[in-house]
Amino acid sequence: MTRADCLKTDRESIHLCVRAGKTPADAALPNSAAGQQAWAFAATATVRQQHTFAMASGLLISDNENGYDPEMFCIPKHYVEDLERVFIPHGLIMDRTERMARDIAKEMGGDHIVVLCVLKGGYKFFADLLDYIKALNRNQEESLPMTIDFIRLKSYCNDQTVEEVKVIGGDDLCMLAGKNVLIVEDIIETGRTMRKLLALLETYKPQMVKVASLLLKRTPRSSGYRPDFIGFEIPDKFVVGYALDYNEYFRDLNHICVISEKGRQKYKV
Repeated sequence: MTRADCLKTDRESIHLCVRAGKTPADAALPNSAAGQQAWAFAATATVRQQHTFAMASGLLISDNENGYDPEMFCIPKHYVEDLERVFIPHGLIMDRTERMARDIAKEMGGDHIVVLCVLKGGYKFFADLLDYIKALNRNQEESLPMTIDFIRLKSYCNDQTVEEVKVIGGDDLCMLAGKNVLIVEDIIETGRTMRKLLALLETYKPQMVKVASLLLKRTPRSSGYRPDFIGFEIPDKFVVGYALDYNEYFRDLNHICVISEKGRQKYKV
């Protein structure tokens, strides 16, 4: 029996039964080799779908999340009056990054990859993510060979996303031809910036491109783009810290925080 023959069965009922933890009998499949093979195909596909969704969904932070009082954390004195709340503490960022490294190694392991860091905001996440991948390489039988490169995109002015996205760099990206590429980004908001970068990379003919973003913002301005690996899915708040900036300030803040109105006015250009 071929795979095409198996796909002639009622795939939807099989998937529903697999997700519910039921048996082939619940899907009314014949007790035959064909029925069992159809079940195996559907079960494998369902597990892959669930694993892919888990990687691409990230840790969901609800719209009602208020974060934490900054006084409960070690905040640089020059920022004490500029922050409204600590939104994602540094320890939680590190734990989530470690798990993302494991998912990336599992998904992309076995072949050499080029890890492309989007500067400037992505440098901190990029460095910590690579440290966790290198730790996995040292302690697992299978490792993930890596080389790195950098690109910078300018897409922010004050707290509003500007319409024009400017790509800075990329002169040496011809080395991506035929390679597996992992783009590491700090935050995806509208998705226009990432679409711009993906379009640029496509001209260099890489074999595969996947995107890991620490943050994905839920916003009405979104184009609908979702990266392959997501750290946190956050509400529509303007956040700073952990290398995310507001006019170049707050990159030296360990936690991801919500900026106060006073901070916006203080550092506005």
